[in-house]
Amino acid sequence: QKGMPQTLSSTSMFTPCGFSPHLHTAKEGEQGGLIFQDGNLTSASLDALIQHLIPTTDYYPEKAYIFTFLLSSRLFIEPHELLSRVCHKCIEQQRLDDPVLDKARIRKFGPKILQLLTEWTETFPYDFQEERMIGHLKDMIHRIAPCDEAYWKKMNQLLQALNQKLATLSHGQEGIVKISTAVSDKLVAFKTKPPSIQREILSVCSDPYTLAQQLTHVELERLSHIGPEEFVQAFVHKDPLDGTKPCFSEQKKTSNLEAYVKWFNRLCYLVATEICMPAKKKQRAQVIEFFIDVARECFNIGNFNSLMAIISGMNMSPVSRLKKTWSKVKTAKFFILEHQMDPTGNFYNYRTALRGAAHRSLTAHSNREKIVIPFFSLLIKDIYFLNEGCANRLPNGHVNFEKFLELAKQVGEFITWKQVECPFEQDPNIIHYLHTAPIFTEDGLYLASYESESPENQTEKDRWKSLR
Repeated sequence: QKGMPQTLSSTSMFTPCGFSPHLHTAKEGEQGGLIFQDGNLTSASLDALIQHLIPTTDYYPEKAYIFTFLLSSRLFIEPHELLSRVCHKCIEQQRLDDPVLDKARIRKFGPKILQLLTEWTETFPYDFQEERMIGHLKDMIHRIAPCDEAYWKKMNQLLQALNQKLATLSHGQEGIVKISTAVSDKLVAFKTKPPSIQREILSVCSDPYTLAQQLTHVELERLSHIGPEEFVQAFVHKDPLDGTKPCFSEQKKTSNLEAYVKWFNRLCYLVATEICMPAKKKQRAQVIEFFIDVARECFNIGNFNSLMAIISGMNMSPVSRLKKTWSKVKTAKFFILEHQMDPTGNFYNYRTALRGAAHRSLTAHSNREKIVIPFFSLLIKDIYFLNEGCANRLPNGHVNFEKFLELAKQVGEFITWKQVECPFEQDPNIIHYLHTAPIFTEDGLYLASYESESPENQTEKDRWKSLR
């Protein structure tokens, strides 16, 4: 183990406090094709950036740089192509093709290249679903292994850890896919009110605190599958310097991100369905009050995504039009929550609450205090605007690295949050219900709503008539 660089757990790489974009001490000017301003790397050619990633006997890139570059480089070059170029340069620079290897030198270089490959596999495991990636990785280690037996062992550990991670991730994805198809096949929402055998949420879970905890389970489970690169791949365009093809010709690799957005939509509709379902006004009011309490617990936990889904479900017009029902509800608590999630000032209140939760998470002593589940579609929107708002390349063809440091900061923070272990006990019964309870389509919701409280005006009457 002597002389191995310290492996930090992959989380420490991203903690916002540990994320220092100060990648060099040079104040201004250029070093090896890298342009610095106030000590920050601001731009460089793609080649210079690749060179900066490559360890030597006496240099190892900073963690923040590795994460930022691996995250953003895929806008310019596919991961397998990048790894191929990295390996090529290492072979050249360390003369790994020489018939007789310089063992002393390679023993200094070996631990560093292994460390780089380890960080890559830990942070972007999905990149290694590709055979070519594993090929480059093995080739590199085969070249240095003759100099030190320990490198074989290190490679096996690395591959085992990677396989385990990919297995967990794909297992999770299969579970999610199974549930989604089950739901869409047999439960495609009712057009009309179903027979009364339909179970409702209150019979499955009547304690708002418990439901908020189970929602947090679902959120963290789904978040854990999202790879950091999905945020970048969602916005892959053509690279201007490569007129032939977008970098990712295959389908955009964003399936976990999309599944998560679908879950948000499902939760909105589930809330609306549960409210519109009961025949009696008093029961509907009771369900609304229950969900207000659940939303408040989500807020306290730091689960802003479920909170927003619940509020959105209550604000859907089939629900908000139920005036008689709402008149029976103590709405003060609802208005407080709605105020928290008010979009005014680019969601100023929510962003303040999120910063508070993020701060609490940094100083947390328990997993319970570490939970931060951001309102996801807003996070994607922020990243989208950051991406659209400034160019990937500068007019001189350099990569705009300043932009990618900002991107890495936002995605890096998210990575820290998604790695929190859920501290609550799981209740399979409730979780099953959340995933499989039948929900109305939008039309179904309107029908149920009009049956509960008949249409008020001509527009509603016409709509009801056309639906029936």
